[in-house]
Amino acid sequence: MQDIAVIEDPAAAEASLDPIRARILRELVQPSSATQLAVRVGLPRQKVNYHLKALERHRLVELVEERRKGNVTERVLQATAASYLISPSALNEVSPDPRRFADRFSAFWLLALAGRMVQEVGKLIAGAAAARQKLATFAIDGEITFRTAADRAAFAEELGAEVTRLVDKYHDGGASPKGRRHRLVVALHPALKESSALKATDESHPRNESHPGKEQDK
Repeated sequence: MQDIAVIEDPAAAEASLDPIRARILRELVQPSSATQLAVRVGLPRQKVNYHLKALERHRLVELVEERRKGNVTERVLQATAASYLISPSALNEVSPDPRRFADRFSAFWLLALAGRMVQEVGKLIAGAAAARQKLATFAIDGEITFRTAADRAAFAEELGAEVTRLVDKYHDGGASPKGRRHRLVVALHPALKESSALKATDESHPRNESHPGKEQDK
């Protein structure tokens, strides 16, 4: 089981967004049979089986084992990941294109960059898993409090200058045939107020339930 799987197929994304199927996916972090799931989600086993077949068809759940119980074979399934993200490629026709904005002070450009990152890193994770290789990534996540808007602007200016200096120092403009291109994204945005963050979490996870990166080294 992966920690996070990125869903690119529109049909799989639709299946994962169904409330009942999303609940089943949460329950299947641990392997379970349809009978066990039916008890936990409060649905008839036949209906649970119907949803399981749809999730299995879209490779959101997978068979772990089959158990023989008398004349019946019980199938034990597990989610393919502990968590899922839907890639912008699932909405390819309307997904944001970072090239449309290219303004480092635009919140919309930040969203477009984040969407592209989900799409690219998702593909890289899948490729690394198929090749049984580690994915070389690096991320920094933290918070900083600025006294004034002027301090924030000065920080952004200095950070940009320092990143440019490091890029100039380490960037290989094609001299090395073995060089590997990497994506670099640096982001800064206001932190959500705690009440808003908790509300967003509660809305994403109903009560009745349970970083910038580099490219893969192929």
